[in-house]
Amino acid sequence: MADSIKVRAKVKGDICEVKALIKHPMETGLRKDSKTGKVIPAHFIQEVIVTHKGAEVMRANWGGAISQNPYLSFSFSGAAKGEELTLTWNDNTGESDSSTAKIG
Repeated sequence: MADSIKVRAKVKGDICEVKALIKHPMETGLRKDSKTGKVIPAHFIQEVIVTHKGAEVMRANWGGAISQNPYLSFSFSGAAKGEELTLTWNDNTGESDSSTAKIG
């Protein structure tokens, strides 16, 4: 799922605010296809990790209750303008994606 992540980070004072939009179907495995009546297999993000300068600043363990194309926002301290952070997700089917953003 190349290019499934849009991430932006901005420093205000000594706090870095991160906003990310992840394109993913987030299927719970409980819905049925309206045409075939068959259950749509579960396909959801299980883990989101954000690193800054090699250190983990945020980890989230998700399940099927998260909405399609999830939006994530959080803040942390210790970042400076021009540095980079990386957001990575892994889902229950073994797919993953990663994106690096420069902090503005």
